[in-house]
Amino acid sequence: MVLQQWLQRGSRWLQRGMPGYCAFCMATALPGQGWCAACLKELPWNLHACQQCGDPVAHETPLCGHCLTEPPAFTATQAGLLYQGAIKALVHDFKFHASSRAGILLSELMLLAPPLIKANAFLSVPMHPTHARTRGFNQSHWLAERLSQQLGVPMVSSATRVKHSPSQRTLNRRQRAANLAGAFVLASPPPSHVVIIDDVTSDT
Repeated sequence: MVLQQWLQRGSRWLQRGMPGYCAFCMATALPGQGWCAACLKELPWNLHACQQCGDPVAHETPLCGHCLTEPPAFTATQAGLLYQGAIKALVHDFKFHASSRAGILLSELMLLAPPLIKANAFLSVPMHPTHARTRGFNQSHWLAERLSQQLGVPMVSSATRVKHSPSQRTLNRRQRAANLAGAFVLASPPPSHVVIIDDVTSDT
C-alpha cells in the first residue's frame, strides 16, 4: 500500500514535469502553457469575490459581511482561484515537496489575473528562520520573485518574521489575526503601495 502511494505520487510529479502536456490531465497543452483549454476552464476560479479580502461572495456583492463589520488593515485582495481540487494538490506539491514545476504553474496562473492595484513593490510573507530551515525554502518569496520579474515590479526585502507562531491552517479569521500579532518587523518604511504575495489566503 505504501509503495503504491509513492508510485502514484511520483507519477503525478512526473506528469507535471513534462513540457508540452497539460499538468492536470496529460492532454496536449495550449502553446506555451502548462495546461489544456478544458482543464483551464474547469479550474476552481474565484469568480465572485469580496473586493477587500477575496472571500467568495454572492454575485455583484462587493464586500463580504466580515469586511463590512470588521474591515481588515489591507485595502484589497486578489485571489483568482479557490483552494480546491487540482489547485489544492498543486499548492501542496509546491509547498511541501518543493516542486518547481508546480510553482511555475501557480505563478503562471497568477499572471492570468495580475494585481488590479498599481504597486510600488511586491512583498513576500516572511518565514520564521526555524520554519524556513524545516521547509527548506519560502514558497511565498519564490512566487514573489517570479512575479516581480514577469511584471517588472521591484521587491521589498526589509521584512522579517520575529515570532514563531503556530500554523494558521486550523484557525479562524480572528484567531489568525491574533496569532500573527507582533510577528513581523520592517527594518525600514515600505513604499506607499505594496502588494503582499502569498500562496494561500484564508477563507474563514
